[in-house]
Amino acid sequence: MAAPVRSSNDTHLPRSTILVVDDNPPNVELIQAYLESMDCTTEVAVDGVDALAKVPKVMPDLIILDVMMPRMSGFEVCRKLKSDARFRDIPILMITALNELGDIERGVESGTDDFLTKPVNKLELLTRVKSLLRVRHLKGQLERTLAYLHEIEANEPRRPQG
Repeated sequence: MAAPVRSSNDTHLPRSTILVVDDNPPNVELIQAYLESMDCTTEVAVDGVDALAKVPKVMPDLIILDVMMPRMSGFEVCRKLKSDARFRDIPILMITALNELGDIERGVESGTDDFLTKPVNKLELLTRVKSLLRVRHLKGQLERTLAYLHEIEANEPRRPQG
């Protein structure tokens, strides 16, 4: 079997962990199949409660989150994660069969970073996942660089002004 063809943009993404949250196993399998061409590890949560338990253990680089689930909706999961400083910067891509403007507004209000409607288009999913991961990894690089610069400044001897 031939290796997956990767675009030049893929080579700049470090290996990522993606948490797929959906109560419907065929949906999970489809998303995982779509993600196979990417250099990533996928973890699965079967509902919102399971997702909230797995996020601290897995610390994913991205969460793909279904909206309509038993026990806790995707909106509520998103709101809880975005209100926690430990998880606030993890991008969330909501996937929903809902396409009413009010539902999209509700998703934005809960803190989602992007939206896809079902049925999911492979190219659209991969494009959005790559974009969100690129932003996530660039933000991490920026934070590490700023911390390094701050450390250098803190250790630099003070010169008299004048």
